[in-house]
Amino acid sequence: MTDVTTLTALKTLARKLALPMAGFVLMAIPGAFAEERPVIMTTKATADEIREFCTNIADAARDQRYLLQKQELENLQKDIDARIKTLETRRAEYEDWLNRRNNFLKTAEAGLVEIYRKMKPDAAAAQLAEINPEIASAIVMKLPPRQSSTILAEMPADKAALLTRLIAIAGDPNTSKAKDPS
Repeated sequence: MTDVTTLTALKTLARKLALPMAGFVLMAIPGAFAEERPVIMTTKATADEIREFCTNIADAARDQRYLLQKQELENLQKDIDARIKTLETRRAEYEDWLNRRNNFLKTAEAGLVEIYRKMKPDAAAAQLAEINPEIASAIVMKLPPRQSSTILAEMPADKAALLTRLIAIAGDPNTSKAKDPS
């Protein structure tokens, strides 16, 4: 026999012996049968009545389920609306910051170009050769052509060639931003 079969057989035997033993024990206790408790019937419904009951409440249950889902969706929509509002606020702050930054850069750029415009070509060439080539080429492009050519002539040949290449690429409408000029 397997363990499950043995366990089932033992349970069956215990049930068969429990009722006679319980009756014997109850007879020995005085007043054991003095009070009878009423038997509570849970239902006398048939399977058809149960099916009919379930069918009758199905619409109400479905409506309740839809109501709960609707409330959950409304709560999710409120959460999404709050997040969108937060994002819009942050976007407006970022746009304000970006506008202030761009205005500052335009002012600084105009001042920087004016500084190089007033410098002697040999001094300007030495400084432009040391800074970022993209910034240097942007400054050279904004200077008058005669002054730009003098500054480029004063620079080391490799630096001047790099700046010239950057200026040429910047003016080419077919150039992608992804191309590396160096």
